[in-house]
Parts: sequence; C-alpha cells; structure tokens
Amino acid sequence: MLNGFLSRRAALAAMTGAALGLASAATADTTRLRMHTYYGTEIDDIAKKLRDTVKEKSNGELRIQYFRGGELVPTDQLLDAVKSGTVDIVHGTGGYWSGQVDIGNIDAGLPGFWTSVEEAKELFGKEEVQQILTDAYSDAGAHFIQKGYGHDYDLLTKEPVNSLEDLKTRKIRATSAVAKVLEKFDIPTVFLPAQELYIGLSTGVIDGAIYGGPVEYEQLKLNETAKYYTYLNVLMPGWTDSYLANKDTWAELSDEHKKILEDALAVYAQDIYDWLDENNAAVAEKGDVFEFSELPAEDSKAMTRAAKDVVWSEEAARSDRAKRLIEIIEENAKAQGRL
Repeated sequence: MLNGFLSRRAALAAMTGAALGLASAATADTTRLRMHTYYGTEIDDIAKKLRDTVKEKSNGELRIQYFRGGELVPTDQLLDAVKSGTVDIVHGTGGYWSGQVDIGNIDAGLPGFWTSVEEAKELFGKEEVQQILTDAYSDAGAHFIQKGYGHDYDLLTKEPVNSLEDLKTRKIRATSAVAKVLEKFDIPTVFLPAQELYIGLSTGVIDGAIYGGPVEYEQLKLNETAKYYTYLNVLMPGWTDSYLANKDTWAELSDEHKKILEDALAVYAQDIYDWLDENNAAVAEKGDVFEFSELPAEDSKAMTRAAKDVVWSEEAARSDRAKRLIEIIEENAKAQGRL
C-alpha cells in the first residue's frame, strides 16, 4: 500500500512538474509590453480593443500592459520613460518633450500648419517628413513608430466673436505658441491649466480660452460659464500624436510582431480620432450646449501669416532639420492658399 501511495505521489509530482514546465515555457514565449498614454479613462474601450487585437493576432505571444495618463510616470516624462525602458511604448504628443527633441513642437502642430486631418495626414505621409521624424526621435533615444491625430482646437468665449478686432478688449487663455500669434493683434493672453478654466471664466479672470474642442469644453462644464464657440480655421487637428518605442525592445521583436503592433496601433489611433470626431459632432448636434460661428476667412489667413512670422521662424531656428520641416509645411500652406 505504501509503495503504491508513494508511486502515485511520484507520478503526481512528475505531472505537476511537467505542467509547471509548460507554464514556464508559455510565459517565456510571451512578450509583455508596457504601453503608456496621456489619455485617461475616456478611451478605455479603445485601449481594450488594442490589447485584445494584439493578443489575438499574435496567438498570445504579445501582450500589452496599458497605463493611462499619469498612472506610471508623469505625462511630461513619457519620452524619458521609453528611452530608459521603464515602458516599452508611449503614446504622446511632441509638445510634452519639445525641450528634448528639436522638432517636438513642429511634430505636435503649431498655428497655421494645416486645417484638416486629410491635409495633416498627407503632410506626415511624405517620405522626407517620415525620415525627419525617424532621425529626430532616434537621436533622442527612441524608435518612431507612427503618427496619430487629434481634433478641434478652437476658441470658447463668454460673448460672441465676429472678428479678431472683438478680442482686443478680452483676455484669452492660450498656450505659448497661440499667445504669440494673438499678441500680434494686440489681444491680451494669459495661461491657465485646464482645471482652472472654469473658475477663470466664471470669475472674469479670463474672457475666453483656446484649449480644445466641443467635447473637451463640455467635459469641463465650461458651457455653464461660456457659450460661444468660434472655429478659428488655423489648426485642425489641433494636435497630433506620436507613437514611440524603446529602441532595444523594438529591435528584439520579430518582423511579424512589429507588423502586428504597427497595424493594431494604426487602428487604435484612428479609433481615437473617430471617437473625438463623433463626440464633437454629438455636442454640436445637441443644439443647446454652445452657439457656433466661424472666424472670417481673412482673419484666419492673417493669423496664419502671423504664425509664420513669429512662431514658425522661431522653431525653424532650432536645427537644420527643423528648418527643413518648416520649409515643407510652408510650401504646403502656400499650395493650399493659406499663405
């Protein structure tokens, strides 16, 4: 009896050991990639689709561990995180690392660069532009994977706006690049973080803001303090995203796995754009959230010319490749009739 019992225990131990061995092998064959975005919970469904797609297409050989904005590292440290290997893939925008990458601000988007996502895609699709981005991010210590696109980036005010002239007596919240353009028209500006926009508008610290599109303004409840949304027609999409990978991690992936990630990230980026597009349209269709208007075409052109003089030239001076990238953008703006 004892011999039989021991034999059964030995057999069970052998089977358990074999199972553990198989589990270890499966784990060893699975590449887990840490990906960090700057978005929050609002795109959780899109992120889940990305994770599921990568897992399915790779037969479980690739898995993505996904971190929302600020969960693992601060958003302005995404480039450092992917360079060091703290994360393997980052989804960010060039403005976050403009101090480390000479074309960071240009890559993100500046006033007057483009006025439709189709125009932006065509511009970034140029072989020379792709090479400039690849070289710039490689020099910064990361592998450039691809682009993604944001959406509306316009003016919200407490009173109607019919022209730039109307803004000369109002204080507008704006980022540095936009502020430099507005100040060319004697429009006073100030910077406030997003979480202070509601208080700033409700207390009169500011009279308007250039921060995002209808969905962002509604999420911040700014429609309770400002109702007038003005399309500026100087930058749509208002920002672009860049997807970067850790150099060593990317080099170790097979060509098949690289293709799976590239394809899945392209769908993820398009899903985010579609989500923004649909939600901005949905806010507009409600009819009672904002009152919409457009800046006169001559004012939009004037802003583009001002941006070229005070912002584009400043960025072009940062390096030879920044200068070349600005030249390409300027050539495109002229071809589109904006300059």
